[in-house]
Amino acid sequence: MNNQFRKRIEEQEEELRAQRELETPEEPKVPKEDGAATAFFRKLFTEGVVSKESATGVLPYLIFLCVLGMVYIANSHMAVRNIRDIDRLNKEVKELSWEYKSLKADLMFKSKQTEVEAKVDTLGLKALIEPPKKIVVSTNEH
Repeated sequence: MNNQFRKRIEEQEEELRAQRELETPEEPKVPKEDGAATAFFRKLFTEGVVSKESATGVLPYLIFLCVLGMVYIANSHMAVRNIRDIDRLNKEVKELSWEYKSLKADLMFKSKQTEVEAKVDTLGLKALIEPPKKIVVSTNEH
């Protein structure tokens, strides 16, 4: 039954289209005017200015230009990455320099005689009051 209704609806639509076509006079179809750029490219490719032979002849040059462009883009990416690495390393060098200077200052402070005396006092060692004695070995005794 669905097909019967569908056929009736299609027949009615066709009758309506036919009536509309009879009622409205046909206007002569005027070719649609394209823009200047579209007309230029259509003329360029259809009238043989650029033929298949000339396009294939230029193909190696176009491939070379594409490869050259990719190399240029890769080079710029590498340069940016190198600059970022240099900045990161400069920051690391500054931090290590600050750490070195602070450790050096701590070592200088801890190696003072008064600081060393305070540290070894807990071990029972004391500073000498009299100067050290020199031991002399004569060459005849050996």
